[in-house]
Amino acid sequence: MSPARVRVALVPPAPEALPPQVCAVAIDVLRATSTLAVACAQGAARVIPFATTHEALAYRDAHPGTLVCGERDGRIVPGFDLGNSPAEYTAARMRGATLAFASTNGSRAMLAGARARRRLFASFVALSATVEALTAEPDVVLVCAGKLGRFALEDAACAGTIAARLVERGARLEGESARLAATLAVTDAAAVRALVEGADHGRWLQGLGEGFAADVAFCATLDAQPTVAGW
Repeated sequence: MSPARVRVALVPPAPEALPPQVCAVAIDVLRATSTLAVACAQGAARVIPFATTHEALAYRDAHPGTLVCGERDGRIVPGFDLGNSPAEYTAARMRGATLAFASTNGSRAMLAGARARRRLFASFVALSATVEALTAEPDVVLVCAGKLGRFALEDAACAGTIAARLVERGARLEGESARLAATLAVTDAAAVRALVEGADHGRWLQGLGEGFAADVAFCATLDAQPTVAGW
């Protein structure tokens, strides 16, 4: 049996670009996939990504009871039920909920894998659980959300850490992007915190206020969530 292959997209490809046979893994450390890991752990039943806020709101109009969630420029969108802070996604709000999710960057990573047979969220907060879930997968594509179509250190490092751990379990990296990401792999909780809080996006979010700084601190916590989530 051939070893599993692991590829990395450092920025999201076009919507539905990934082929159906892969396991697509969306990574937006700050904050979408960290937040959605919490949402699913708190009981959310379904997450549906949308490219635009208008599409998400239209879906809620057509499906009453749906919660519209996400952000633009880091802040909750007028008319949305929830923003993009993990603290908002409580068990009381999430139990059985369908989330129409439109964020600036994370939704792009999710939509790239819309045709994939299996789709997972990844972040540092659920890293070990994600690696366990991917160990038996033969074809993995780690999709970094980036920031506005550009490279984001925290996403690439998360992808690289997952890739490096899968290589330790017998997988092989395919492509220069995967090999580059693996050089950014971090090995312990202190290194994760320093990288995420010191990344450009982390510093920018912290500058928006105390609540955002708390979000960054949470997203910089290794393995805060013990279960893997998907959409």
